[in-house]
Amino acid sequence: MPALAPTKNGPRKVRVAVAEFEAGATSLASLPAAESPEIAFAGRSNVGKSSLMNVILQRKGLVRTSRTPGCTRALNLFGVTLDDGSTYRMVDLPGYGYAKLSKAEIKRWGGMIEGYLRGRPTLRAVVLIVDVRRGLEKDDAELAEFIATCRGGGAALATIVVATKLDKLALSKRKPALAAFRKGTGVAPIGFSAVTAEGAEAVWERIRKATA
Repeated sequence: MPALAPTKNGPRKVRVAVAEFEAGATSLASLPAAESPEIAFAGRSNVGKSSLMNVILQRKGLVRTSRTPGCTRALNLFGVTLDDGSTYRMVDLPGYGYAKLSKAEIKRWGGMIEGYLRGRPTLRAVVLIVDVRRGLEKDDAELAEFIATCRGGGAALATIVVATKLDKLALSKRKPALAAFRKGTGVAPIGFSAVTAEGAEAVWERIRKATA
C-alpha cells in the first residue's frame, strides 16, 4: 500500500487497506450482488467527482478522471476495506448536466440511476458533489429532492453535500463561500480540495455515520 499523505489537519484517521475496481454496470441487471453497504457519488460532469473519490479511497488514478464531459457511462463499483476491517462499496454514478448527450442516452442513464437509487437495498448514502464556486444548481437541487424520496434498506438515504475545488478560491474567500452556500440553500456543505485533501476526513465521518 502506498504511503498516506497527511491531510491539512494532520495524519489521516481513516486508512484504506484495500480499494479496487469491481465492476462497471451498464444496466441494473448487470449490477453485482448487493452485499456491503454502498455509497453513491453523484454530480454534474467535470465537478471533480473522480478526483474526490480518488482522495477518499487514498489511491491515485483508481477512479478515472477525464476532461471530456459525460465520460462516465456506467455505474462503476469499487470495493473498499479499511484497516479496521470495515467494508464498503463506492459507486461512481454517470455525471449529469451534459447537454451533448442525446435524448435517448439521457433517458437511458437517467432511468438506470433512478432505478439504482430507488431499489438498491444496500445503498446507504449519496455524496452529492457541487463546485463551491457555482453552488447548488438546478440539476443538483432536483437530484437532492429525488434522493430525499428514496429509501435504502428501509431507511431514508443520507445526502452528503460536498463543495469541491475549494483550492480554486483564495484563503480569505473560502469560509465566506461556504457560508453563502449554507445561507442560500439551508445546507451546510463539506468544503473539499483534491489538492490538499482538506475535507476528506469529514466526508469519511459522514459516510461512517450513514452506515453505522
